[in-house]
Amino acid sequence: MRYYTVAMTFIIFDVEIMFLVPWAVHFDQLGSFGYLAVMLFILNLSLAYAYEWRRGGLDWD
Repeated sequence: MRYYTVAMTFIIFDVEIMFLVPWAVHFDQLGSFGYLAVMLFILNLSLAYAYEWRRGGLDWD
């Protein structure tokens, strides 16, 4: 069961790349709204990562 929990966590945090690559490609065309939207996305993602780390979900024990 532990393997599947770690695998699902990896998939969730790996999917973020699919959202950040198009933003990086068209960064100059998005303007301040695009910048703000991505910063909120990264903030939300980092809070989820910190929660998972603190909870011990990233340990391989």
